[in-house]
Amino acid sequence: MSNKAIKLFKDYIVITLAVIIMDLGIYAFKFPNHFSFGGVSGLAVVLNEILGISAAQINLMINLALLVIGFAVLGKSFGLKTAYATVLSSVVLSLMEKMMPISAPLTNQPMLELAYAIALPAVAAAMLFYVDASGGGTDIVAMILKKYTTIDIGTALLISDVAIVALSFIAFDVRTGLFSVCGLLAKSIFVDRTMDQMRLCKYFTIISSDPEPICDFIQNVLNRSTTLYNAEGGYSHENKKVILCALDRRQAVILQRFIRQTDDSAFIMITKSSETFGKGFRLTA
Repeated sequence: MSNKAIKLFKDYIVITLAVIIMDLGIYAFKFPNHFSFGGVSGLAVVLNEILGISAAQINLMINLALLVIGFAVLGKSFGLKTAYATVLSSVVLSLMEKMMPISAPLTNQPMLELAYAIALPAVAAAMLFYVDASGGGTDIVAMILKKYTTIDIGTALLISDVAIVALSFIAFDVRTGLFSVCGLLAKSIFVDRTMDQMRLCKYFTIISSDPEPICDFIQNVLNRSTTLYNAEGGYSHENKKVILCALDRRQAVILQRFIRQTDDSAFIMITKSSETFGKGFRLTA
């Protein structure tokens, strides 16, 4: 099996886990409490109250409709990963509704349940974005807007989320609406922070008199590239080499241990980076 096929297989494993986590947060915590802080699931909560149809069924119908529109309008540019996540999410929600029906909140602590209603889908969304996928729903609308208009996508999605939250004040009560407002604000912050942590890389600046073993280890063992340039010590005026490289968090720990074992006189500076583009990392901004 090629490296590309292995990576694709791993991506779909991540998508499957992310969808299960997302649907658990939506079904067990969002639906029973009528939290409606944006997205198709938030709209499903409001329409469930108005129409009397189960939120899971409404979520399925809207997502499938958007999926068809996505393929019709966007064609091949509509990602298969997003299509897979959309269909799987709708199927999993329907299975949860049949296998473990929930008619009321799990606890009498709405703030606790709001925290899980935010955290689980936010972590799932970050996992999906990490493998260049999405959960479908309003993301499909965003992809269409991006293709045919000059509207800022972030603004468009925020407006749609705010509209759904406003509907929750009408469909339910002020208490539920205020909880939904808190959920909307916290969701965006949580997704951003989770994405930063998942994309976190370590940028190494290593000053060494003997760079060859370090470069060989980075290139042959960690399968990363290095950049070298000459430097001169300001106090000793000795010739030094400066090694630059970017690694993921696991590789960063391995490299630190190796350097300490082979060149304890090396000077190491490590910078955290959540935006690293290029071969071996994200290829596009």
